Amino acid sequence: MYIKKIVWAVAVLGLLICGFVVYQIYSAIFEPNTKFNNETAYLFIPTGASFNEVLVQLEPLLEDLSTFRAVAERKAYLNNIKGGKYAIKQGMNNNEIINSLRSGNIPIRVSFNNQESLPALAGRIAGQLEADSVELLNSFNATEFLKENNFNKDTQLGMYLPNTYEFFWNTSAEGFRDRMLKEYHKFWNAERLEKANRLNLSPDQVIALASIVQKETVKVDERPRVAGVYLNRLEKGILLQADPTVIYAIKKETGNYDTIIKRVLYRDLEIDSPYNTYKYNGIPPGPISMPDISAITAVLNPEKHDYLFFVADVSNFGYHKFAETLAQHNRNKVQYIRWLNDQKTMR
Repeated sequence: MYIKKIVWAVAVLGLLICGFVVYQIYSAIFEPNTKFNNETAYLFIPTGASFNEVLVQLEPLLEDLSTFRAVAERKAYLNNIKGGKYAIKQGMNNNEIINSLRSGNIPIRVSFNNQESLPALAGRIAGQLEADSVELLNSFNATEFLKENNFNKDTQLGMYLPNTYEFFWNTSAEGFRDRMLKEYHKFWNAERLEKANRLNLSPDQVIALASIVQKETVKVDERPRVAGVYLNRLEKGILLQADPTVIYAIKKETGNYDTIIKRVLYRDLEIDSPYNTYKYNGIPPGPISMPDISAITAVLNPEKHDYLFFVADVSNFGYHKFAETLAQHNRNKVQYIRWLNDQKTMR
């Protein structure tokens, strides 16, 4: 009788212990384990990160790191860490958190606008993706890549079309560059290529001219008219004489693209650069900045007119006065020069 009691006691104790262990395992796996107040917290896990590096990011977000570690080990996450952006929602349990970290890499929106140089683009993208600016710039300038895709040091800036794109945060520098190449080819579809062909321009020339149009006017509705002026001058063999190209030539020669030049002086027009359209005929060898799609569209769909000149309209800022003759242009220009002098804009 005594032995039976002992057996029953041991059995009951065993059941209690098993129940406790099962409860502990259940709790570790399925009980909520977050302690942040926001609806969602995000982790940016670097490529090649160790489990301890992941834990450092998780520490302020989780109630119990030890149970997370135990479940992570059981689910073989310790040696299967993937870089990327991941979301943890309030109230998630360890099982859900690990599932999210294993397969929930979230795309992010990457944007860039009219950068004037590839280093500027690299810096802008490095602030949004894992790749750093040096890696990005090296991938942009890779000789073999440029050669294989018919770009050179002058035209390569035009491959990057300003817009907003979706990427995974851990996209490599080469991955970003290659995606931009695909977007470039997607943009230059048969319809746009045909329009460029009718203008007797290559895509590189369209983009270079669009970059000038972009710099000349911030008004999207005026860009087709400005584009028409430059195309008229090209057709007649007249120098483009675009001030933004002179400004770019100065920046390129000095290497300082942050220089602010509000007024082009007569001495600036003598700079010996293929980008100086006061000295060299035709379209410059490459873009002077990244034109946005509206500027490229303006060149491909120019306004038909007989204008050959334009100057800033001081009575309607942002827009320009257009002229068919030099005499008419000079009259318009007098008002602009007078306004500049009144503003004491010397440079």
